[in-house]
Amino acid sequence: MTLGFIHSFETFGSVDGPGVRFVVFMQGCPLRCLYCHNPDTWKTSAGTSYESSDVVRRALRYRSYWGEDGGLTVSGGEPLLQIDFVTDLFKELKKEGVHTCIDTSGATFRSHAQYLKKFDTLMEYTDLVLLDLKQIVSEKHKKLTSVPNEHILDCARHLDDIHKEMWIRHVLLPSYTDNEADLRGLRAFIDTLSSVKKVEVLPYHTLGIHKYESLHLDYALKDIEPPSVQSLTFAKEILEFQKP
Repeated sequence: MTLGFIHSFETFGSVDGPGVRFVVFMQGCPLRCLYCHNPDTWKTSAGTSYESSDVVRRALRYRSYWGEDGGLTVSGGEPLLQIDFVTDLFKELKKEGVHTCIDTSGATFRSHAQYLKKFDTLMEYTDLVLLDLKQIVSEKHKKLTSVPNEHILDCARHLDDIHKEMWIRHVLLPSYTDNEADLRGLRAFIDTLSSVKKVEVLPYHTLGIHKYESLHLDYALKDIEPPSVQSLTFAKEILEFQKP
């Protein structure tokens, strides 16, 4: 049995996929996004270990609240760092008829055969992927997250190739992700993906600053304010859509 290292749970998530969700926040992330509001999930050597059956039992206690659209979402951190555990978890959830969703940056994705075999096995038990596309320009993506984005765009293309339903998320961060040309470039890329059912623009917020202080970490964006209503509306006009 593969153990999963988990940071925390949320029992009534409303912004992590369709309906009401039980959200599992996995421990560990290879990115260092400047706006990350969960820096306490970065370390892979932390968290509490669980067997997948323990998580299933915990989640099913709340099933009566999910309705027809809800289910379980695995988020992070970066859940694909623990792909074997998430696969085991989703296999058990599908036996119970639970809708499964993974919220990922795609940062661990690689195109070699060994990785794709594991990735595609996980996708067999995954109903929906929430894919965070943070910045379409690779150099700017590296400045924002510490890594380039070519393999992340490859992840989006592969998900489209296997016809896996996706929702795309984009955090609007003033001076970093709100450039009009970049937004239109991102929309042009998304338009090449037929399995994208929804695009969401999420405004940058400062709610995680206290975590940096408690962890004695420097917060690089302390002088950046959340986007204006006008900027957010403009970005949504370019990017957002929803298909039935």
